[in-house]
Amino acid sequence: MQIDSTLTDNGILAELGSRLSRRRLDRNMSQVQLANEAGVGRSAVQSIESGEPVAVTSLIRVLRALGLADALNLLVPEAAPSPVELLKLQGRQRQRATGTRAAAPEEEPGPWAWGDEP
Repeated sequence: MQIDSTLTDNGILAELGSRLSRRRLDRNMSQVQLANEAGVGRSAVQSIESGEPVAVTSLIRVLRALGLADALNLLVPEAAPSPVELLKLQGRQRQRATGTRAAAPEEEPGPWAWGDEP
């Protein structure tokens, strides 16, 4: 099954767990062996493979133990600055986001009047 944005969260977790389980079996490892190598409990490995939510650190440890941690670069690639930003930064790294600028506050209106007063 292809993981894409049409899958539910549970569907993605189930597919990811299935893939990791197959990878573990391809390496001829038991869940206990993987858990020991990853430094997590067997229940964490079991939860991952069952498609249940787990702590991100547990997932990273299991990925590392299976030799898949380098694939995280594909998940969130490093952002490259645009050529214009490179010129602006002139070798420095950007330190903060500019965000959206709020409009200048308008003056407080005076007391309400009908408009026919002098």
